[in-house]
Amino acid sequence: MLSFIKAAAGGGMTGICRAQGHLQGPLHSHMKVVASGLKTYEIPPDFNDVVLPDKAKLKFMNKVPDLIKAKKEMKNLRDIRGPAKTENTFTTGQYAIVAMGGGYLHWGHMEMMRLTINRKMDSRTTFAHWRIRAPYKPITRKGLGQRMGGGKGAIDHYVTPVRYGRLIVEVGGKVELREVEHILAEVAKKLPFSAKVVSRESLAAMYKEQAEMEQNNQNPWTFKQIAQGNMLGIRKVLSPFDLRNHGRFAGKFHLPGRV
Repeated sequence: MLSFIKAAAGGGMTGICRAQGHLQGPLHSHMKVVASGLKTYEIPPDFNDVVLPDKAKLKFMNKVPDLIKAKKEMKNLRDIRGPAKTENTFTTGQYAIVAMGGGYLHWGHMEMMRLTINRKMDSRTTFAHWRIRAPYKPITRKGLGQRMGGGKGAIDHYVTPVRYGRLIVEVGGKVELREVEHILAEVAKKLPFSAKVVSRESLAAMYKEQAEMEQNNQNPWTFKQIAQGNMLGIRKVLSPFDLRNHGRFAGKFHLPGRV
């Protein structure tokens, strides 16, 4: 430190500034040269092939289905168990909210999604559309304080069943994921079942990871092998639902580690 001060005061400092073309005299001995390299930027995505629809926002969902006569139904929990067989792939959008478990969506959830997404997205560059139906399954309920018996209660409201892997809302347009991810994440955490935001690439990677896990499994005693071999008489306690899905679902819940 002392030698540095002496060199600066005497003007004989040499070699402090290593850059070529800079003077090393007493007036320039106190200067600090900062050299930076070339910066590389990512090439922005090309949205020339994206076509925006005429109506970009989510449409209003009816609270009650348009039926001539409403009929009561049984609870039938099978409509929320297991994987979704339809509406589990993208159509025109690039990003979506996917259900990671089963459950029921009522009209209040759909209004929450519609208002949140329509208010926060830019309709000039973004569009969104539903991948679920309006509420159609009737849920009955008896009044408070009624005695037991008397038959099934009156219809209280309608819901939409959702299974694992079902796309709820699809978003697309001339936007990237980071521009709409915070909007979709805010909606996903308010749903009555676990859900997450995915893109076309991440959804394909999720299905690919599950397929690789099954293909590269080193354990020969999988649920499928044990059930087919009826080891220890396990078929007595297994339902057709467990045999069909190979134990990857516990009711409406998905078990990601099960092969």
